[in-house]
Amino acid sequence: MRLVIVTGMSGAGKSTAMKMLEDMGYFCVDNLPVAFFEKFVELFRGAKMSQTNVALGMDARSGQDLDELKEVLERMDEGEVPFEILFLDASDSVLVKRYKETRRTHPLAKGERIDKGIERERQKIAFLKKKADFIIDTSTLLTRELKVSLEKIFVHNEEYKSMMVTIVSFGFKYGIPADSDIVMDVRFLPNPYYDVELRPKTGNDPEIQHYVMNCPEAEEFVDKLEDMVEFLIPHYISEGKNQLVISIGCTGGKHRSVTLANELFKRLDGDREYGLKIEHRDISKDALRGK
Repeated sequence: MRLVIVTGMSGAGKSTAMKMLEDMGYFCVDNLPVAFFEKFVELFRGAKMSQTNVALGMDARSGQDLDELKEVLERMDEGEVPFEILFLDASDSVLVKRYKETRRTHPLAKGERIDKGIERERQKIAFLKKKADFIIDTSTLLTRELKVSLEKIFVHNEEYKSMMVTIVSFGFKYGIPADSDIVMDVRFLPNPYYDVELRPKTGNDPEIQHYVMNCPEAEEFVDKLEDMVEFLIPHYISEGKNQLVISIGCTGGKHRSVTLANELFKRLDGDREYGLKIEHRDISKDALRGK
């Protein structure tokens, strides 16, 4: 039996994750009273049900029973009862937005503003996040991306890295990405835009990459940025941070920022204890506007 406790912030996608796990063949029970938890697990560890995978949903709705859950999990550890914790999270601003869009009331708001309920919930379930085996931040995650992550962990048993680093290239004239943790400005580098032959190309083209990286300052910049990021990531992981967005911007988000984002991605890619992806947010906007 594989026992998964699905928990996390209200509004982060726990119900969606439970439905997905059910489709993957897991026997799912949401919001089971903590008092029944150990008996339920004992039942499913019986001979007839030992091959069944189980997902139990737990969240702040359990109220005072969450304190008891700490003790239950400790007893399971001592008794060598295997279990895993999947923790779904999202930024406070995203959670507030989701609640406003659905017009639902946060279970811990108690008639106050939504952000007060979110603050109380983070405090109540902090111990679960600290103990979690898998943390998935759904702030910018599409439903299909969540499904892929769950299948990777709970169907294919592939290694999953809770810390996700996203490198984003962007154009300052279109605004700084709202979810940025680190913002780097590379407008100090020579701009290929002023070369008529290079202007239509992007930082994904070798000609632009050569033009930008041929500048000594570009190489030195990436060296320093790589060193800083490699220094920061282990500290972020140890503090429980599960998402880092590094935004690299130039004027239009087409040449310099794309080149340097690609270069940083190439240097960070490889054996590491975090996930890595890259996005070029504004790379096509000038073309779409006919410029």
